[in-house]
Amino acid sequence: MSGSPAVVMRLVASAYKVAEKAGSIVRKVLHSGELGVVEKTGANDLQTLADRLAQKSICASLSRHFPNITIIGEEDLPAEKVEEDLIEKGQEEEILQKSCPEEFQDLKEEELVVWVDPLDGTKEYTEASRFLHLGAVTPIPHKGLNTSQFHSPILWLLDNVTVLIGIAYGGRAIAGVINQPFYNYQLGPGATLGRTLWAVLGLGAFGFQLQELPGDRRIVTTTRSHSNKVVIECVHAMEPHKVIRVGGAGNKIIQLIEGRASAYVFASAGCKKWDTCAPEAILHAVGGKLTDMYGNAYCYHADVKHMNSAGVLATLRNHEYYVSRVPPSVLQALKSD
Repeated sequence: MSGSPAVVMRLVASAYKVAEKAGSIVRKVLHSGELGVVEKTGANDLQTLADRLAQKSICASLSRHFPNITIIGEEDLPAEKVEEDLIEKGQEEEILQKSCPEEFQDLKEEELVVWVDPLDGTKEYTEASRFLHLGAVTPIPHKGLNTSQFHSPILWLLDNVTVLIGIAYGGRAIAGVINQPFYNYQLGPGATLGRTLWAVLGLGAFGFQLQELPGDRRIVTTTRSHSNKVVIECVHAMEPHKVIRVGGAGNKIIQLIEGRASAYVFASAGCKKWDTCAPEAILHAVGGKLTDMYGNAYCYHADVKHMNSAGVLATLRNHEYYVSRVPPSVLQALKSD
């Protein structure tokens, strides 16, 4: 590759390292047991010290490298000086070595919008912490995290936790980074925790092995903690062979691309743009699709409303089938963007 890497590739390379650092912060706070939980809009909408520190780290690190990009984070935090030890200065060399898709080669910083969810799956994170630190499971050291102590069934909740950094251009999600801080916890002593998935449209997706369910198998993944009558009605309308209820939009998209589910169905206004931008980019990079329940794409311009008002429907394949199964009563209950 000749010349300096394109801005978008440098941004993704930075986001990769920044997401890894954020994942480390998430593990460290869990280990401490001092989560500093506050309710934002209710018991199912929580913010922890990990959310706050991870967002500070992500936003400050990316702003330092790319001062002209627009960054929109989930957490409404006061403007204040960020400690230097939260700043990540590195870039992932493997990403810098890859060729930028031609349509993105000349993009400028000011044309890019970054959507950040510093800790997707906060409710599950706090529940797992409660079991760890109430003695139901032996507390775990964050340095190397002794995975021999990860034997409680409740710790599957940690699978739900991700760090999401999505990059949009012209209202479209064009690149995304997902870090899973606790990936590999089941493997026992000596396991290295965490992995990072990333993608750029037109280039591909990396950090995982793409797998698909058989075409005739319908497994729906949906919300664990934000269900209601409309959500349940829509899930049943898909005629699934199985329903998986888990937390985190990032986690649900990972289920699609790793062959554990065929559709992510959430007929509610609970999801926001920072939940879907990064996962959508990765899903689209492997040929999948994410829309609202009407089948319309979401836009990620800097000035759009943050709420995904018409729900989320995501699939790796056969998207039209799932759109066609959405009941009219569900569509009437939702407001299309």
